[in-house]
Amino acid sequence: MPVFNFNKGSRQTVDLNSEEFVNFLTGGNDEHYVSADKALANSDLYSLVSQLSADLALVRFQTNSNRWQKFLTNPSNETNGFSFWQSMFAQLLLDGNAYAYRWRNANGVDLYWEGLRPSQVTPYKLLDGTGIVYDVTFDEPNVGFKTNVPQGDMIHFKLMSRNSIGIVGYSPLKALVNELTIKDKSNRLTKNALSQSVTSPGVLTIQGGGLLNAAQKAARGRAFMKQIKDGQAVVLDDLETWTPLEIKSDVAKLLSQVDWTSKQIAKVYGVPDSYLNGGGDQQSNLDQENNQYAKALKRFVGPIISEFNNKLNDVVTPDLRPAVDAVGDGFAGRISQMVDDGALSPNQAQFVLQRAGYFPQDLPEPKYEGGEESDNNSNKGNNRK
Repeated sequence: MPVFNFNKGSRQTVDLNSEEFVNFLTGGNDEHYVSADKALANSDLYSLVSQLSADLALVRFQTNSNRWQKFLTNPSNETNGFSFWQSMFAQLLLDGNAYAYRWRNANGVDLYWEGLRPSQVTPYKLLDGTGIVYDVTFDEPNVGFKTNVPQGDMIHFKLMSRNSIGIVGYSPLKALVNELTIKDKSNRLTKNALSQSVTSPGVLTIQGGGLLNAAQKAARGRAFMKQIKDGQAVVLDDLETWTPLEIKSDVAKLLSQVDWTSKQIAKVYGVPDSYLNGGGDQQSNLDQENNQYAKALKRFVGPIISEFNNKLNDVVTPDLRPAVDAVGDGFAGRISQMVDDGALSPNQAQFVLQRAGYFPQDLPEPKYEGGEESDNNSNKGNNRK
């Protein structure tokens, strides 16, 4: 594919995905890449991408517009809102880019968004520097192929760019090429070592075996193994010794190498490695690891919020609490501490927890001996106004 394309109508464009353009900007070759299918076949990557994309889908994107608030809850007409957003964010984590086409009516009002695979979209930069356009291939035969789609009609989430343009995201998988290659070779080596170690389950030693020829040794070995296979009691005489084989220590070392690749994968995505290998079992480190994970989520939320604010002409703010505090106990504990510190009164704390959904809205008033209601809750209605 040529770098510069002068056959796109009246506008001159350049393909931002082309290898020639990437090498033209960076002076390097983009030969190594880990495909999404290969990445998801890795248990560590699947676990991490599945968890991060699900937690990102739990983030509440809050707007001042009731219409946008309802629309962002479920922009798709093909699936539920959670599945749509998890799929979008999984694409973002794997490819560094996630695309959705905005289907709108004649008045420009969004009807629904259609998620697109990165392979369906080709972005082009306008040579006059006024923006980018997209060529989009749709799965629906009645829609087919759209060219020169303006960027206002596309939702395009992107991670860090490898050049100063900042228009096309860079896939985190490219940073894991060496690690995954090493792990694949380690897995093959481990499988071969394990298969060889169990080829012979043990050694049957016969004293004075020099008197037996090869055929007699083989026959005795087959007879002995048949007894084990058939579940019969094994009877040895004084001249025979059975020694079962154990997995060698170097094979065990090969098995332990998975921890190294897990840490590398966690490092690339900025999350604690305990989320992959389960090593974070110290209670003292729990808060620190949760804070580190929340920071990782916030880094991925940043480009999402920026795209929303740019394309929706509205201010969108993220609420990460549902993602990092699933049951709300951490939030409730923080509110309780603020009551103890005097920053909130008990009735204010109850109002905050009810509004957050931790307490039901129809929570009855507290009653004490004699049927008197709490003085702290008597002014709750005034505080809500």
